[in-house]
Amino acid sequence: MEELKKAILEFAEASKKTKFYFSDMEKAVKKVMPDAKTRDIKKAATALVNEEKMMYFSTGSTTLYGLKGRGQTEDH
Repeated sequence: MEELKKAILEFAEASKKTKFYFSDMEKAVKKVMPDAKTRDIKKAATALVNEEKMMYFSTGSTTLYGLKGRGQTEDH
């Protein structure tokens, strides 16, 4: 789980976008860790949200992920 969290954070920090879809995050993690399962990636992403390292951003129809404190958020 910690390796998945690290891969997700590395993707989020390297990304030019401030918010991204789960599918984009999943593809990036699977490049680094081909054996990673979608469910485990989702659990790791949710854990990062719960740890307040990442956050959800909802457009109303779609939920995106973002690195906490990066880009414009509802907090600003």
